[in-house]
Amino acid sequence: MARAVGVRKAGKPVASPVAKAKSKARKPGKRTAAQVVATTLPAAMTGRASPAKAKEGDEPVFAYIHSLPQPQRGIAERVDALAARTLPALQRSVKWGMAFYGVGDGWCFACGGFAGHVKLTFGRGTALQPVPPVTPIGMGKDSRGVDLESVDDLDESQVASWMKQATAIPGFGGKKR
Repeated sequence: MARAVGVRKAGKPVASPVAKAKSKARKPGKRTAAQVVATTLPAAMTGRASPAKAKEGDEPVFAYIHSLPQPQRGIAERVDALAARTLPALQRSVKWGMAFYGVGDGWCFACGGFAGHVKLTFGRGTALQPVPPVTPIGMGKDSRGVDLESVDDLDESQVASWMKQATAIPGFGGKKR
């Protein structure tokens, strides 16, 4: 960022009125202990994936879901139960701090708890009909999903349809089917 500079008669540079106005912007000061309110969210709720260890199988996924606070836990439990009912050959895994689901050689969708919502992401979401509305950040250009703030936001018939469609196309993170 360039700084506006004026010239004094003696040839010495001086900050222009515009630069002086910008320099008077409020600078953050030190806060006292009374002013700081500690808010500790579980790692899965900070906007980043949880520190759950990568491991395949049902038990790591159930442990991950159990570690989420309410209402995210209730939403993730419903998504997991819907996946189990919809996809008989369902495989589960914890990867990148989220629950991943697949059938066959690749992963089809992921479910992760974040502050204020659960993110359900389909790895090849642009191939689904209708295309899920949310484009998740950092999950790939073909990924699409939904953000669920409550159990009532879960449209089970639509999500089950997406789950079935997702298993019919090559998954991600595995061998192509």
